[in-house]
Amino acid sequence: MTKKKNVVVIGGGTGLSVLLRGLKKFPVDISAIVTVADDGGSSGRLRKELDIPPPGDVRNVLIALSEVEPLVEELFQHRFANGNGLSGHSLGNLLLAGMTSITGDFARGIAEISKVLNVRGNVYPASNRSIVLHAEMTDGTVVTGESLIPLEKKQIKRVFLTPENIRPLQNGIQAIKEADLIVLGPGSLYTSVIPNLLVPGMVKAIQKSKARKVYICNVMTQVGETDHYSAGDHIQAIMDHCGVELVDDILVHGSPVSAEVQKIYAEEGAAPVVVDEERLARLGISIIKDHFVIERENMLRHDAIKVSKAILRVSK
Repeated sequence: MTKKKNVVVIGGGTGLSVLLRGLKKFPVDISAIVTVADDGGSSGRLRKELDIPPPGDVRNVLIALSEVEPLVEELFQHRFANGNGLSGHSLGNLLLAGMTSITGDFARGIAEISKVLNVRGNVYPASNRSIVLHAEMTDGTVVTGESLIPLEKKQIKRVFLTPENIRPLQNGIQAIKEADLIVLGPGSLYTSVIPNLLVPGMVKAIQKSKARKVYICNVMTQVGETDHYSAGDHIQAIMDHCGVELVDDILVHGSPVSAEVQKIYAEEGAAPVVVDEERLARLGISIIKDHFVIERENMLRHDAIKVSKAILRVSK
C-alpha cells in the first residue's frame, strides 16, 4: 500500500475550516495547527474567566474534521442566546473548557474531544497556553488584543506576541518534521496565520522541513489588516516577520470577482487582492493560479475540493 501523505495546515478562522472540510475527503493524514490568540466573544470570556487558551478556532477545526451526524455537529456549534452567563457561549467552547478542566491540559482536552467527534486527523493548538497578540502600527501606536487590531483601521507595521516564554506544542513540531506538505492559511494574515509562525520553534521547524510549503492567499483584502495589499505584499509580510524558506508556492484566485460581489465587499472597504506575478517571481515564489472561489449568497469562499486537489498535486 502507498503511504498516505502527511499534510500540516497552519492557521485559524473560517478559511481554515472551509479548507479542512475539503481536504478530509482525500486519502491524506491531516494535522491542523491552530492559533490561540483569539480574545473576542465567547472564546475571550472563557480565556479570561478560566485562564485557558481560547477554544473557538479549535472548535471550528474539530467540527470541520469530524465525522458525526449533522445533529451532533449542530449541537457542538449551538450558541446560547439567553441565560445569565450562558448567553453568547457555544456549547463546543464550553465542552472544550470542561475537558481542559477534567484533564488539566488544553491539548489533551482537544485530543479527548476529538475521539468523541470522530475527528479525522490531529488538531493541535500552536501553544498550550494563551497568547496575547499585539500590533505596532506605522504611526507608532501599539494595539493589544487580536480582536481589537483590525478595528483600529490603521496600517500594521508588525505584530508580536507576549509573554516571551511561549513554547510550541511538541506534537505540532513533530507533525511539521514528518510533513510532506505544509499549508499556511487561508485566513487573516496578521491575526490568524502569522501569530502561529511567531510561536518560538515554529519557523525553524518549517524551514528545516523538506515538505513543499504552500501559502493560500486571501481573495479579498481585509479592512484594518491588509488594505491595498497585493499577493506579493502578503508574502513580504510573512518574510519580514519570519524570514525566508517558509513558502515555495502561493495559491491565488485567477479569475475576476463578479461586479455584484465586489460592490458588496467594497461597502466594507475590501477589494480583490491583485496578483503581482512578476514580484512573486522575484521573491522566488511559484504561483498556483486557477478559478478557486465559489460565490454563494454574495459571499466568497474557497472551493475546498479544488484547492485541495491543487495543493496535493504540488506536494512531493
